[in-house]
Amino acid sequence: MRELVILSGKGGTGKTSITAAFASLAQNMILCDADVDAADLHLILNPDFKKTMEFKGGHQAVTNKALCTQCGRCIEVCRFGAVRDTFEIDPIDCEGCGVCVDLCPEKAIDFPETVCGKWYISDTRFGPMVHARLGIAQENSGKLVSLIRGEAKKLAAKNNLDLILTDGPPGIGCPVIASIGQATAILIVAEPTVSGIHDMERVGQLSKHFNIPAMICINKYDL
Repeated sequence: MRELVILSGKGGTGKTSITAAFASLAQNMILCDADVDAADLHLILNPDFKKTMEFKGGHQAVTNKALCTQCGRCIEVCRFGAVRDTFEIDPIDCEGCGVCVDLCPEKAIDFPETVCGKWYISDTRFGPMVHARLGIAQENSGKLVSLIRGEAKKLAAKNNLDLILTDGPPGIGCPVIASIGQATAILIVAEPTVSGIHDMERVGQLSKHFNIPAMICINKYDL
């Protein structure tokens, strides 16, 4: 099974449009939209959603008021200032580190998993697609990318598909690294500008570091 991951060093190079163009030409393949922070391949392909699943990628501290004695220990140990004067925990400021959970003498802080987004299996006019959407201000995009790539491989094996076309995220951060592990090849989509070339070179260095063959597509060269 082969996997071509289409990347760009910066947003707006036309990476997703080229992925869709390749999908229209390829045979016996499955699509994977790994740009979970700003997924938009579905805007081009208008998929028919077949399966929707929640993605739980972290934990959120929540005060159990029935057990809380308001001793203030949680306020003392929280490095992020997430515990309010009312001993409630701000879900935006909380980083889910769990130190308040461990050090609360009354065990009055719960630590449930949080739903960070959703992932989908859909049908398109070119073939099946696995894609996802991370929630607003949520983290663990790398974990979600790994999840949907794994689901794409399972679906490809089940349906005897020999190619995975992955629309990767821009940049060189954690979600990009998660999108290229064990890939067959990388296509770097760049534009002929100073910033475009600079960011293309950075993705090239990343592919070299992981020893994955890379090709370059200069998009918008005649505009």
